[in-house]
Amino acid sequence: MNKLINDPANVVSDALRGVADAHPDLRVDHENRIVYRAEAPVRGKVGLISGGGSGHEPLHAGFVGAGMLDAACAGEIFTSPVPDQMVAATKAVDGGAGVLHIVKNYTGDVMNFEMAAEIAAADTDVAVASVVTDDDVAVQDSLYTAGRRGVGVTVLVEKIAGAAAEQGRSLAEVADVARTVNANGRSMGMALTSCTVPAAGKPTFELPDGQMEIGIGIHGEPGRRRVPTASAAEVAEMLVGPILGDLDFTGGAGVIAFVNGMGATPMIELYVMYHEIATILAKAGVTVARTLVGSYITSLDMAGCSVTLVKADDEILRLWDAPVRTPALRW
Repeated sequence: MNKLINDPANVVSDALRGVADAHPDLRVDHENRIVYRAEAPVRGKVGLISGGGSGHEPLHAGFVGAGMLDAACAGEIFTSPVPDQMVAATKAVDGGAGVLHIVKNYTGDVMNFEMAAEIAAADTDVAVASVVTDDDVAVQDSLYTAGRRGVGVTVLVEKIAGAAAEQGRSLAEVADVARTVNANGRSMGMALTSCTVPAAGKPTFELPDGQMEIGIGIHGEPGRRRVPTASAAEVAEMLVGPILGDLDFTGGAGVIAFVNGMGATPMIELYVMYHEIATILAKAGVTVARTLVGSYITSLDMAGCSVTLVKADDEILRLWDAPVRTPALRW
């Protein structure tokens, strides 16, 4: 295992120290492993928190800042944060307008966030709403979840709901925006290699040369089928086809098209993929209104990519275009 780490047991703590050093506009609670927007709580604004297992960077800590999250809770690699972390974050970002939890649909995350919301409400009377993302069309159930997994749409939910909160909208309104984005989003991913969890020291699954996994999860879960390595055009068809088959993306104001790297895929390959995806969408009569290309929700050092489409309306596009200032996303 060749990795730029010290002790595998301390990777998350060491990385959070790096986050604190690199981004003085953030505040890091090292004891609870929470990354905060420096000015949190913002009075009168709905607070947004998310979190999950580490290893998906820049999700979630990289999206803490103006226009997105107020706090992110970091669990161990591919392991949910514990309720105490989420309770602390909820209390710390409450500016009097309530707090929205954005939760990926994995059993541990859902259970722990639900528990944290109950504890925070009982302790402080803070109003808490939760939105669960479940956009992965590859599987209905997996080792980590009941129902569809929450993957790429989570990034878009955090951005768009974050913009709504920044405008001073109520908790119910911000939650409705988040649910709308999730309901109109679908994703599918693939892998050319497995990832290696530092504590394990070996790949999560074996993938022979000349083979790839279609429908992988972000925790190193194998895909729903293994097929021979194919061209970018063929891979794009394998990913976009199931997405378009699951939801009608024609009409409206177009889609936000997000092509995401899984951690070890260079940008040149992601742009090759984006061209093929854009070609498929044009033939299908789907208008692309906005794009995002890059590695934003990863699986450590996995080579591969995912595609996320969100059907948008004018309001969603305005919120997407609103200013954002975080370590990983800013305009």
